[in-house]
Amino acid sequence: MAFVKEGIKYGMVGGGQGAFIGDVHRKSIALDNMSQIAAGCFSRSRDNTIATGKELGIDPERCYESFEVMAEAEAKRSDKIDFVLIVTPNNTHFAVAKAFLNAGIHVVCDKPLCFDVTEARELVDLAGKKNLLFCVTYSYTGYPAVKQVREMIKKGEIGKLRFINAEYPQEWLSTPVERGEHKQAKWRLNPETSGKSNAVGDIGTHLENMISYMTGLQIKRLCARLDKIVEGRVLDDNASIMIEYEGGVNGLYWVSQIAVGYDNGLRVRIFGEKGTIQWAQESPNYIDVMKIGQPSERWSRGRDGFYNHANSYSRIPAGHPEGYFEALANIYKTFIGAVSKLKEGQTLSEADLDFPCAEMGMDGVNFINKCVESSDNGAVWVNFS
Repeated sequence: MAFVKEGIKYGMVGGGQGAFIGDVHRKSIALDNMSQIAAGCFSRSRDNTIATGKELGIDPERCYESFEVMAEAEAKRSDKIDFVLIVTPNNTHFAVAKAFLNAGIHVVCDKPLCFDVTEARELVDLAGKKNLLFCVTYSYTGYPAVKQVREMIKKGEIGKLRFINAEYPQEWLSTPVERGEHKQAKWRLNPETSGKSNAVGDIGTHLENMISYMTGLQIKRLCARLDKIVEGRVLDDNASIMIEYEGGVNGLYWVSQIAVGYDNGLRVRIFGEKGTIQWAQESPNYIDVMKIGQPSERWSRGRDGFYNHANSYSRIPAGHPEGYFEALANIYKTFIGAVSKLKEGQTLSEADLDFPCAEMGMDGVNFINKCVESSDNGAVWVNFS
């Protein structure tokens, strides 16, 4: 994709010195040189915001003391930011996103979108009313292989879907690290900042979004058991979830942050009447395809007949691993391209909108709340809508 003619500018809320994910987002955006950071409220600490802004080469005048001040001030500038990136703890997402939407600024927000489905609906409606783009950074959908799986399912290459199996095991909370100085663990296991759920909210929502994106299946109802395995925790660190989709397809999800030996083991298996497709996030450049009466195959990004749309997200030749930065950069490439087109008065195509939208974020919020509701009532089946 060519460089943006006018230069798309963005601001960031969160992501100051000492934060992890903000720097990941900035580096991913920088891969395509399509947008430049121009403003920020990087921390509740004024000193941290100023120091981060200096490090990033931002005019001190545009290093703001609060997101409210930032939204109001940027909206009045002739050179205002085109979009804001929200990388703060979960409890602030709604207020920050609403402030910038009201200021007429496109929004990118980390997941989960917010705590409550009513709040999520308000953001969806507000973005639509103001004709603003809203992206929720479900980063794994940016992998070319994931987009290839989506195309294969759409074209019926494994026939009518029968069953979905997805898992996401991690090890990092297998011990009570939140009782020490682990900043990420402290806020993620605190209901005031994380919300009703930890494991389902943090990584389970990735499964919900990934399956929805790959297959187009919509959840009809679910039955969830959320476990608090490490003694003393008030939020879940492990969960088992049975799913029934519209149309009669069933599924089973497992998410865990106490699975010793696993780093970031997101894996999806999609079973159809003619075959099976499997993809794993730790080997993201490959798809395993098994069809009845045929040898099992491993398809490689960049060489094995990927469809044009999926292949357009491939950056380097096959055999050179593309990873998380590139996947997130692919989401930004599409989103920033759409922002640029709108700025120039152009009409957006379906391909221009191939990024996780606010409606997907709302589905994630509903998924979290329904899992908690099911588990709190004894792991009963609950309707999704």
